Amino acid sequence: MPSAPLILVAEDEPAIADALLYALRSEGLAAEHCLLGGQALERVRAGGVDVLVLDVGLPDLSGFDVCRRLRGFSEVPVIFLTARNDEIDRVLGLELGADDYVAKPFSPRELVARVRARLRRSQVPAVAADGWVERGDFAVDRAGHRVRYRGRTLELTRYEYALLEALLQRPGAILSRAQLMDRGWDGDADSGDRTVDTHIKTLRAKLRAAGAEPDPIRTHRGVGYAIEA
Repeated sequence: MPSAPLILVAEDEPAIADALLYALRSEGLAAEHCLLGGQALERVRAGGVDVLVLDVGLPDLSGFDVCRRLRGFSEVPVIFLTARNDEIDRVLGLELGADDYVAKPFSPRELVARVRARLRRSQVPAVAADGWVERGDFAVDRAGHRVRYRGRTLELTRYEYALLEALLQRPGAILSRAQLMDRGWDGDADSGDRTVDTHIKTLRAKLRAAGAEPDPIRTHRGVGYAIEA
């Protein structure tokens, strides 16, 4: 039998940690707990962690610092768990490489649902013999800079392809406009939120013409964009 996915909870409030561990284990997931950010980094580096639930307010390192260091050696999905729900904090966490953001107080069942969503999205996509990588209704040919939707190749500009390919690399994760600019532009185009928004608009129109209903690209107001593949 395959082992259950392992969820690491980095949280210094015992009551919250106990509730999370119980909820995760009740759903058939393996769960471990640590109190410090440094411990979380060491445990992820040791391997075997499938999702990290990370409190921002840890005693030794902030969750933001943990995530920044973590992204230097690991792409394990990170879900921030925090009492700080200001827009600037959400944007900072996502730009540092987090995949989701849950504000306290929260429902343990909702948190488990978000963990399961990240596990599904983190599964290694199937790669066809011709190099196309399947992502749900989408397929991406990175060598040829092409994307198909339900078997239909989309006619995309360079920037539309860059945006869509970046979103499809992490389906469900919210990418800020700054992250999308970093992925798609090399300094030869005007920068700014409007640049990304304009290309997202034309990309949505092409997806709609290909039969993508409802719109798979989700706008997260004040934060960025995500795609449901």
